[in-house]
Amino acid sequence: MAFFWLGLFVVLLIIEICTINLVSIWFAIGAFVSFFVSMFTENIFIQGSVFLVVSLLTLLVTKPFIKKMKFQNVRTNLDRVVGMEGVVTEEISKFEIGEVKVDGKRWSAKSDSSISVGDVVEIERIDGVKLIVKKKES
Repeated sequence: MAFFWLGLFVVLLIIEICTINLVSIWFAIGAFVSFFVSMFTENIFIQGSVFLVVSLLTLLVTKPFIKKMKFQNVRTNLDRVVGMEGVVTEEISKFEIGEVKVDGKRWSAKSDSSISVGDVVEIERIDGVKLIVKKKES
């Protein structure tokens, strides 16, 4: 049974390394402790209980510290245009996709209303690869 806990520890550690969020680290710690417990007892109930208790304790102890950490959301090329202003380069109507130039790049754009070429728009969100825009009120 020791190899099971060691294997589970390795698998959970690999999952944790492959993800950017804390997903399985608590269970990896529980499997690691259960690995050592399995060297002293063959009772599967005790090993499983140790796994659950250690996993839950590490989760409960570390959760408040993780909540206090401030993670900065770095805007990428795609989402950083949301909230920016752009200029319409191809007319946009309610049923026709147009084009908007934002930050030196041309994007396909949709809107709920008709917007003429040269009008300034504000980017509300991104839907797939198209910007959802509204006409900027002067």
